[in-house]
Amino acid sequence: MSTTEIETIRLSRRGFLNAAALGAASIAVSACATTGPAPVAPPPPVYVEPPLPDYATMYAAVSDGGFDLPAIPFEKIDPQYLRQIVPDPTGQQPGTIVVDTTGHHLYLVRPGGQAIRYGVGLGRAGFEWSGDAVVQWKQKWPKWTPPDEMIARQPELKPYSADNGGMPGGLKNPLGARALYLFQGNVDTLYRLHGSPEWRSIGKSVSSGCVRFMNQDIIDLYDRVPSKTPVIVTADIGQASVATGNRQAIPIDAGVPNDAVF
Repeated sequence: MSTTEIETIRLSRRGFLNAAALGAASIAVSACATTGPAPVAPPPPVYVEPPLPDYATMYAAVSDGGFDLPAIPFEKIDPQYLRQIVPDPTGQQPGTIVVDTTGHHLYLVRPGGQAIRYGVGLGRAGFEWSGDAVVQWKQKWPKWTPPDEMIARQPELKPYSADNGGMPGGLKNPLGARALYLFQGNVDTLYRLHGSPEWRSIGKSVSSGCVRFMNQDIIDLYDRVPSKTPVIVTADIGQASVATGNRQAIPIDAGVPNDAVF
């Protein structure tokens, strides 16, 4: 065998050994890469409700729909009835409205175990109502039509009867700057979530069966909830609501306008 042939064999053998060494190294590296723990995805961020403005801003005077709403003297109101973000005590799904008739609070349930709480005024004894409903219709500066039962008790309201066209929306209208109309199925309950110029009534039971807000608060709620929002009115937060069996309450409104579009 010639010298040239011997050298060729040596080179071929050396190349084979080098290739084998590289292959073994690749296998080792690959083994190291696949035997480690799989990467763990970070947990989804916890939802935090955006902070509300300060009270002076929330309850400042505001021009709305051609009307000038006066500022509310929030310093004279029990702080528990001012709009605020609180831990959700209701256990309901986000987007649900829960009216606590015992505490005179309304909760709009938000994600992340939070709720926006508003102070409300409610119906006095003999005018209460409870149960489940939905927001079927929403209206800015609604017309008010007192029901016949209310006119019978307060004859001075006759100029605003349905036959006389009702009271146009405005600063003195009992439904205030906004009204959310509550239905059960396709039936109007004649009860409303509505504004009121009477801020002193918040936290008290004085109205004819409806849930009244300070006007700045009902404007805020109106902008946050769509139609078909579920509403629960109950005296026992966190418990199943029980509708009043023999409804004695006289509602504040005679019904949605005939030309209402749902």
